[in-house]
Amino acid sequence: MASKKSAIFATLFPKPPSKDGYWNKPLKGVEKRISELGQYGVQIKSFTFNQTDSKSFVREAERILELHPDGVVLAPFFRKESLAFIEALKKLEIPFVFIDSEIKHAGQVSYIGQDSYQSGLVSGKLLDLLVQKGNILVVHFAKEMDNQNHLVQRERGFYDWYKKKENNVHQLFTTDVPDTEDPNWMNKIETKIKENNITGIFVTNSKVFHICKLLERLKMPHIKVIGHDLLKENRECLRNNLVQFLICQRPEEQGYKSVNKLFRSVVQKRQVAKKSYTSIDIVTKENVEYYKEFK
Repeated sequence: MASKKSAIFATLFPKPPSKDGYWNKPLKGVEKRISELGQYGVQIKSFTFNQTDSKSFVREAERILELHPDGVVLAPFFRKESLAFIEALKKLEIPFVFIDSEIKHAGQVSYIGQDSYQSGLVSGKLLDLLVQKGNILVVHFAKEMDNQNHLVQRERGFYDWYKKKENNVHQLFTTDVPDTEDPNWMNKIETKIKENNITGIFVTNSKVFHICKLLERLKMPHIKVIGHDLLKENRECLRNNLVQFLICQRPEEQGYKSVNKLFRSVVQKRQVAKKSYTSIDIVTKENVEYYKEFK
């Protein structure tokens, strides 16, 4: 028989920039699972931080520690700050689950999300099939790249695909865009493209639509592009042939499963699997309409 003990869980996710933003989806999954657990009295308290400001992560983490919940679902977006938060959770004996990005051997109950390294390998293979000549550019739309664990893993997997390939004819380059509000970022990418004969671009996160706008402005439809996540803007890029593939990681499912892992561990006192990888879906113009969850 399952315990009837009630519990308060907290989530710490990046704040979505709009109602169509990626991080609305995991929260939707969280709320769906919480609604199913009404008889157990499980409650959820949601906390969000600015994706470009590690200090906001620290502030929200402190609020969670003051709440002292029974469990936390955490997106360890900033590695250094996440490790400090994790140490505090462990001192208070508060169990936690990672979502979207994983820090290995940190004492988590479980990790829910893609294998970021494997996702990078898949992206490398796809772009390799698309690009016969010329070179490849990896673009990170993020600040403090050394602190962005999942993006680092995607890049590593992507590079390893080409390292392992026999007779590789492509050179790989990487660039970071810390702030798209700075108008100079487009000039920086344009220079990289023209100076290095770039014919393929891999964007490591959901902001691939920025590259689409740039390529449209530069009239460079020959450049093949792969990015992540089915944001509204990214779906339009796919339909307009500005992006060839989007790698989708089922964010709503991640949110649902993360709360379920905490519930089973904290309330039902069950053993749960340490990892629960979501599928690495390859979405194209031809199948995007079948991903109803993301509309």
